[in-house]
Amino acid sequence: MAIKSLAWFSILVLSLFASSIRSEQTKEFVLTLDHSNFTDTINKHDFIVVEFYAPWCGHCQKLAPEYEKAASELSSHNPPLALAKIDASQEANKGIANEYKIQGFPTMKILRNGGKTIQDYNGPREADGIVTYVKKQSGPASVEIKSADVAAEVVGDKSVVAVGVFPKLSGEEFDSFMALAEKLRADYDFAHTLDAKHLPRGDSSVQGPVVRLFKPFDELFVDSKDFNGEALEKFVKESSIPLVTVFDSDPNNHPYVAKFFESPATKAMMFVNFTGATAESLKSKYREVATSNKGQDLAFLVGDAESSQGAFQYFGLEESQVPLIIIQTPDSKKYLKANVEVDQIESWIKDFKDGKVAAHKKSQPIPAENNEPVKVVVAESLDDIVFKSGKNVLIEFYAPWCGHCQKLAPILDEVALSFQNDPSVIIAKLDATANDIPSDTFDVKGFPTIYFRSASGNVIVYEGDRTKEDFIKFVEKNSEKKATSHGEESTKTEEPKKTTEEAAAKDEL
Repeated sequence: MAIKSLAWFSILVLSLFASSIRSEQTKEFVLTLDHSNFTDTINKHDFIVVEFYAPWCGHCQKLAPEYEKAASELSSHNPPLALAKIDASQEANKGIANEYKIQGFPTMKILRNGGKTIQDYNGPREADGIVTYVKKQSGPASVEIKSADVAAEVVGDKSVVAVGVFPKLSGEEFDSFMALAEKLRADYDFAHTLDAKHLPRGDSSVQGPVVRLFKPFDELFVDSKDFNGEALEKFVKESSIPLVTVFDSDPNNHPYVAKFFESPATKAMMFVNFTGATAESLKSKYREVATSNKGQDLAFLVGDAESSQGAFQYFGLEESQVPLIIIQTPDSKKYLKANVEVDQIESWIKDFKDGKVAAHKKSQPIPAENNEPVKVVVAESLDDIVFKSGKNVLIEFYAPWCGHCQKLAPILDEVALSFQNDPSVIIAKLDATANDIPSDTFDVKGFPTIYFRSASGNVIVYEGDRTKEDFIKFVEKNSEKKATSHGEESTKTEEPKKTTEEAAAKDEL
């Protein structure tokens, strides 16, 4: 009997142990939020990172195990640092997604002081990098340097760091510097010191106030004594970008590439085969031109064609055009010089600056046939179908990989069939990943984005429900007749509505 009891006790212990292991294995350290607990959870945390995701998003799926691993490690930090997630594609959570202006997935935000301060998460997306970045973000915006050893650790030789040198840690200049450090802490590293002798480079006798920006490229450091808020921010951002940013497979260059594309300046980009015979002479001349244009609101990048396939797809470029220079202006217009030679670089960029270069338009070929209910629009046909047709056009800007777009496609087909007997209405779609879009007319930051342009040229973004009935009502409400031969526009009419209702009835049958 004793042996039997001991056996049952052993089984019970093993069972409890196994249960404990399963519990430990299934425990999730990432907090799961939704509309019911989001606000309360955020309010309880002075610091929390929130991922806005969609279950079908491939990038979100790739991030998930890394995010969970990081959350596990950060839970043992003193104090614990929380990572959370919310399914922003769920209908009940869309109000929160809109509040935080979520345009794509995954989007990560850093929320401080119970959500009163919101910053973008611009750090790594693998576990170790997430842990390091989050720990740094949870600490002070600017680190005080009290010795040469601390300076060597903070400044290093592979990162950009803005260091303020001050005679005292108070006053207008110090406050301006600290305010900027707080504002830009998600993207830049800041430190401050009372003694310039601790710093690894530059005049060690300077008393300040002065900001010395250290960087692992070009002149290695640069000073500024302008503590005006806007001027100081401009100094940090512009000085943090190399004279010529390098776009290749070296991960050390990737942060500078990101800052290059975030810059509001006009962007000149040259893509060459880095292993080609003319690569060095092309890059040397390009750098010479960049130097002569320094301070003229023109940023320069040189990219290895082999490592730049994403850029080629974005700009609609071909390998056969290499070496090439493409310039993008702040209004998204593009200018292309394909198969550029060394002695053409300087003169072509001068011609661009003088307004002598025609804009380049990325476009898919115009379809030979366009007989489907939803008409295919490309950049080269946008004017004819949307702007100059005199029709009422509902147009979807989509991405082929977008799950919401795929779900919407059959609904728009039904809407188009409902209007097939109304020649004044066009239902259309444009692949926004393969065609340039006039950004001054259509603000496309996520997919799908849907606009309506009336026959008279009135442009409205569609923000209603994505049902057949809602689309039909929206088109009927905003449609107008084509302008008359006397140049006068007739008023909205109920006639198209009748036609549409009849067509819809036939479609339902």
